[in-house]
Amino acid sequence: MKVACTGASGFLGPGLVQGLLDAGHTVHVLSRNVEHALGRLPAGVTGSYFDGSTPLSPDALAHAEAVVHLAGEPVDQRWTHEAKQRIHRSRVEGTRVLVEAMKQAGSVRHFVCASAVGYYGGAREAQSLTEEDAPGDDFLAHVCQGWEAEALRAAEAGMRTVRLRIGVVLHPAGGVLHRMLPVFRMGAGGRVGNGHQYVSWVHRADLLALMRFALEHPTLEGAMNATSPEPVTNATFAHTLGTVLERPAMLQVPGFVLKARFGEMARVALEGQRVMPRRALEAGFQFQHPDLGEALRDLLPPAGS
Repeated sequence: MKVACTGASGFLGPGLVQGLLDAGHTVHVLSRNVEHALGRLPAGVTGSYFDGSTPLSPDALAHAEAVVHLAGEPVDQRWTHEAKQRIHRSRVEGTRVLVEAMKQAGSVRHFVCASAVGYYGGAREAQSLTEEDAPGDDFLAHVCQGWEAEALRAAEAGMRTVRLRIGVVLHPAGGVLHRMLPVFRMGAGGRVGNGHQYVSWVHRADLLALMRFALEHPTLEGAMNATSPEPVTNATFAHTLGTVLERPAMLQVPGFVLKARFGEMARVALEGQRVMPRRALEAGFQFQHPDLGEALRDLLPPAGS
């Protein structure tokens, strides 16, 4: 089928597009810089302009049967007033504009929309969270609630809608792991804060597979946690990464240091959530990298191997 994708030039996009092409789908990307996006993607992919605020052209979703929505302002930045506005606008308003275009197109039957485990809020300690648990009450939780509410407009219009609540995505090419590696490789890594907070992580390959699984299984809809079934504490994460890299990981980043650098955004790293992918497992999805140590060894093979 023809699948339209936003965020196709980002951390997840190229891998998703390649997987869709390998599965026999055709792909049309929606991007604010179509030329740049297509330059990062295989031949045969087409594109239309989409900036998340202005209405899409009538042709942008022509004949598209499915949409995967990944675009949004990065959350891992200092949350100034202006940054919060950008984060909220890109996710909530951007999804609203996209859903309106999907409704007008009349051909879209499947919608997979990214969300985040931030939906559950912080300070949940070791509580095991599934898709049935209530949302949190902090900034990121409110963003996710608004984001998902706009996605649900597609469901109300008769489109099968899956809202993927994505955890910490692991791959050395980007995200948290990319930023951590230089410090840990120098032997200067360690836990953040008290280290008791949980990290709900997922290997990038498993996340991409889960996106395709959600897209291609017509009985799936609603919220779905996109995290490994084996979340770990921050202290365990740091120890495991150090072990895989064969470097000490005994240092600690005090919470006040993180707060001084990132302000309110530091809560994401200092509080965390213990999120379980119950609906994915019940639907029969099989994680290829459920164990953190194995996942990191897959992502970070020894030099020369």
